[in-house]
Amino acid sequence: MVYGLFSCNSPFTPKPTGYYAISFPKKKYRIFDQPGYPYAFEYPVYASVAKDSIFFGETNENPWWININFPQFNGRIYISYKDLQKNNFDTLIKHAFTLTGKHTVKAYSINDSLMHPKNTVSGIFFTVGGDVATANQFFLTDSTHHFLRGALYFDATPNADSLGIVNKFLIEDVKHLINSFKWKN
Repeated sequence: MVYGLFSCNSPFTPKPTGYYAISFPKKKYRIFDQPGYPYAFEYPVYASVAKDSIFFGETNENPWWININFPQFNGRIYISYKDLQKNNFDTLIKHAFTLTGKHTVKAYSINDSLMHPKNTVSGIFFTVGGDVATANQFFLTDSTHHFLRGALYFDATPNADSLGIVNKFLIEDVKHLINSFKWKN
């Protein structure tokens, strides 16, 4: 038997490792202002809002928890709300900082920024650097009646490099939500 090896004259060049190209939609917003909810805000038209009815396999503790879903990015902003008449303000603030602080194992930085977009709305925006589950978190309050916490998660293994461009795109939407946010009562 005769075996022959044939090759072309051009040398083989492997393709470098890279990430998929992502097409981003145009920024456009609509209003979330559902009856019975103690808050309203604007969110992107390429997202959907769904009531968060299950919390770790249990029925949710209140009817005002929602998720803002970004299906094309495999992302979600989890929104939880607490009535300050039934919850301790200082405990909720400490809890927000504790949840963010849990990322210190993987994070190389945690930056917080004070926000005061409207007279009755203030809060803190957290940016967590590194390969963490949620690089963008925030809470908003009026310090007497309302407390709302939000965290942007992706259904993907945390990788700051590959998620960076999507995080950057969605941070603009999170900040728009915060700047358009209002308490209804």
